[in-house]
Amino acid sequence: VAVRHTVARRAAARARAAATGAATAGRIAAVAATAVAAERAVVSAALVTHRGGCHCGAVRFEVDAPADLVVQDCNCSICSKGGFLHLIVPASRFRLLSGEAQLVDYLWNSGVARHRFCGVCGIKSFYVPRSNPDGIDVNVRCLDDGTIASVAVEPFDGRHWEANAAGLAHLSR
Repeated sequence: VAVRHTVARRAAARARAAATGAATAGRIAAVAATAVAAERAVVSAALVTHRGGCHCGAVRFEVDAPADLVVQDCNCSICSKGGFLHLIVPASRFRLLSGEAQLVDYLWNSGVARHRFCGVCGIKSFYVPRSNPDGIDVNVRCLDDGTIASVAVEPFDGRHWEANAAGLAHLSR
């Protein structure tokens, strides 16, 4: 009889431990899910929709990015001559609203970068960058007024592109 009670007590203790463990695991999973949801909400809340386009208005787009922008000022030949201030984003956060038919592509050097100019006014308001072919690079100077709180400009040494390009890879992810 004593052996039966000991076995029964041990079984009951294991069942309580399993129930407590499952409840604890469930609480941990719920807390983790809540934290992930809260983090996603903060990230999405931190993004605003900026609108922009070329000079003549034929090309119009939207891009989701923070109101406080961190952009790159590249000193390579094409960027410095064109005055492009780089806001690189994942392609999923860019939407071309109008002007696809007016866009003219310019490919040079490796041919990976797809420089897209308005065929009417000649402005390059965005392009597919060589450093981030999975993203879009928007010229901050082509964004409309009203949604930008601040712009922090970081220099980028594009004259020595091969040595520095990897430092931009995270921007389109």
